[in-house]
Amino acid sequence: MKILPLLLGILLPFQAQSQDDPLELAFGDKSSKTEEWSEASLVSEVTHIAPGNPFTVALVLEHPEDWHSYYKNSGGTEKPPEIEWRLPEGFKAGPIQWPVPEIIEGSLGNQSLTYSGTVRFPVEITPPSDLAVGESYTLTARPSWQICKMVCKDEPHPGAPQEYTIELEAAASPVPNAETAETFAKARAALPKQAPDWEFSATTADGGFTLHVKPAASGGNLPILEGGMHFIPDVPYVEPLTESTNVRLGETEWTIPLKRLTEIPLIEIPIEQGNTLSGILVFDEPLPELGARAVVVPETVVGKPPAPPLPFSKLLPILGGMLLGGLILNLMPCVFPVIGIKIMGFVQQAGEDRRKIVLHGVMFVVGVLVSFWVLSGALFALRASAAPGEEIGWGYQLQNPWIIMVLMLVMFVLGLSMYGLFEIGASATGVGGSLQNKQGVSGSFFSGILATVVATPCSAPFLGVAIGVAVTLPAAQFFLAFTFMALGLALPYLILSIFPKLVDMLPRPGPWMESFKQAMSFLLFATAGFLLWVYVGQIELVNMLTVVIGLTLIAIAAWIYGRWDTPARRSGVRWTARGLTVLFAGIGLYACTPPEPSAIEWEKWSEEKVEQLLEEGTPVYVDFTAQWCATCQLNKSRAYPEEVANLMKERGVVALKADKTKADPEIDAKLEELGRSAIPVNVLYVPGKEPIITPEILSADYLKELFTNEVPE
Repeated sequence: MKILPLLLGILLPFQAQSQDDPLELAFGDKSSKTEEWSEASLVSEVTHIAPGNPFTVALVLEHPEDWHSYYKNSGGTEKPPEIEWRLPEGFKAGPIQWPVPEIIEGSLGNQSLTYSGTVRFPVEITPPSDLAVGESYTLTARPSWQICKMVCKDEPHPGAPQEYTIELEAAASPVPNAETAETFAKARAALPKQAPDWEFSATTADGGFTLHVKPAASGGNLPILEGGMHFIPDVPYVEPLTESTNVRLGETEWTIPLKRLTEIPLIEIPIEQGNTLSGILVFDEPLPELGARAVVVPETVVGKPPAPPLPFSKLLPILGGMLLGGLILNLMPCVFPVIGIKIMGFVQQAGEDRRKIVLHGVMFVVGVLVSFWVLSGALFALRASAAPGEEIGWGYQLQNPWIIMVLMLVMFVLGLSMYGLFEIGASATGVGGSLQNKQGVSGSFFSGILATVVATPCSAPFLGVAIGVAVTLPAAQFFLAFTFMALGLALPYLILSIFPKLVDMLPRPGPWMESFKQAMSFLLFATAGFLLWVYVGQIELVNMLTVVIGLTLIAIAAWIYGRWDTPARRSGVRWTARGLTVLFAGIGLYACTPPEPSAIEWEKWSEEKVEQLLEEGTPVYVDFTAQWCATCQLNKSRAYPEEVANLMKERGVVALKADKTKADPEIDAKLEELGRSAIPVNVLYVPGKEPIITPEILSADYLKELFTNEVPE
C-alpha cells in the first residue's frame, strides 16, 4: 500500500498548470519539455583581487519556464544547489548565501521552497594575505542541483559544462567588475537582511513550536505591519508558515506559531528531529525600519515555555515534601559522614561562648542554602535549554565525570584524614583545632556545602515525587521549593544554633571522639567506593586500573605527608616529604582524570566474523586482551591515539576485540593456533597475506607504520 503514494508523489505535477501526460513525462517522453535544462554561469564581482581582501562570486542559474530549483531546506527530498570548489592554495570559500525562496505546493502533500526564473547564489571568497601581485589565480567550481516541474532532473545535464572557472589577477587593491555590478546588486537585493538588534527566542508548543520575535523598536514602538508575514524554515522538521492569521502582535513582541513535521506526507518518510529554529521571516510589504521585506532568523535553541504558577493550596504540599525530604537526607549514607563531622563540631563547642555556637550553626545553614541555590540555578538553566523530550532532574551534575571524580577524591581524602593517616586542619574539615576563630567558621560553611554536594545523588522516599513536581514550576516557586529542601537538610543544626542549651545534651569531648572519627571514615570510604562505581561506569571499565593506581598514589602521598611532615621532624625531612607528597599526589590525580574517549570502535571478535570480513576484502585488526592484563591496558592507553584511529578508518581496517577476561575456549584455541599462550596478542589480517603478529608492547608510531606499509589504500 505504501508503493501507491510513492508513485503518486513521483507522477503528480508539482503545479497543476500542465496538461501533459505524467506517465509520458516520467518514463521517457522525448518532447521538448523534458529536454529543457538550466543555463548556469559563474561570475565575479571584481576583475582584480587583492591580498587578504574578500570578494564575491555568484553561481547564476537561469531556469527553463515553469521549472524550479530548491532552497537549502527544500521542504521535501529534493536536492538543493551545492558547489564543490577547487581553489588555489590559501583561498577559502564561504557558504552559499541563499536568496528568499518561494513557497509552493509540493507533489508529496508538502510545502516546497523553490526558486524560478533567474536566481543568483553569492559566495564570498577570501584570498590569502601573501598573494603575489601580478600573478593570475584560477577558481574552479563544480556545481550540482536539481530542477523540477512534472519530474525532477539532476543538473548540470551531460551536455552542459560540469565545471566553471574564473581567472583573476592579483593587484594592490580590488578592481570592481562593471559588467557584473547589476548582477550582484540584484543578488544582494534578493537576500534576507540581518537584524542584529532584533531578539529571537523559541519555545515548544503542542504540536510544534512558538517563535518569539522582539523587533528593534523605533521611538518605543514596534514596526507597523501593512500586511501579513510568513516563515521559511531552514530545518526540515518545521512546516513553512504561509498564513499569518494566528500570529499575535503584542506590545513588546510578535508570537508566531509553527507546526512540527515528523514525516513527509504521502510517502511517510520520517524526518530527523532537532532542537533549534532558524530561517527567514518574510513580510508581505517591506518594513521601513528594516529597509527590506525579509529578515534572517538566526539559529535559536528551542526551550520549554515558562510553567504557570501553582496556587498556594497546591504549592504547600510540594514545599512540605521538599522540607521532609531534606530532613530525611540527613540519614542517607552519603550525607551521614559529613553530618558526623558537624556533630563533632557541636560536641567540641560544649561549654563555649553561645554566640559563637550560633554563628557556627548559622554558617553551616548558609553553606547549605548557598550551595542549594547554585545547584538549583544551574538546574533551572539546563531545564530552560533542554531538548524536547529531554528531562533534567536533581543530581544531573553527577552525569559529568569530572564532578564525580572530584567528589570521589574529596570523600577518599577526607576518609584518610578521619582515619588518622594525616590531618587536613580545621579550615577544611571543621574537626579539631579551635572553632572560635575565622578558620572554624569557614569550616562550618564548607561542611554545609559538602553536605549539599554529596546529598544530591540520594533520593529519600518523599524526595523523588516532590522534586519531580518542583522542576516543572516557574522560577520563583522553583527556587522556593529547593530552598525548603535546603532548610530541611539544615534544620537540625539550625535548631541547635537557635537553642544552644540543647548542645549540653550531647556527650562531652573525650577519647571516644577519636574512635567515632575513625568509624566515620569507613562511611566516607564507602561513599568514595560508590562514586568510583559510578565513575567507572562513565569512563568505561577498561580504564578502571589507572584510577585504582591513582587512588593508591594519592593514599601514599597522604601517608608521606602525615608521617614525615610533622613539627617533630627536621626541616630537610619535612621539605622532602612535601616534595614527595606533591609528586605522588600529582601523578595520582592525573591517573584519575577522565580519559579521552576511544576513537576506535571495537567490535566483538569471532573467527567466523574474521573470515567473513577477509572474504569481502576487508583488513582486520584483532586485539586479544583481558581486563586483568596490565600490559593490555598499557597498550590501550598509549597505542591508539586519534591519528591511529583515523588511519585505520582511511585504510578500511575493522577493529575486533577478543576479550579473555572470562574463560573462552574459542579464544584459547585461536591463541594456540597463533603459537601464543599469553596475552596481549595483536594480529593484523590483510586479505591475501599471512597474519602479522605485533610485538607485545605497542606504540602509536609502530601501528602507524604497520597500517601504512601493510594495508593498501
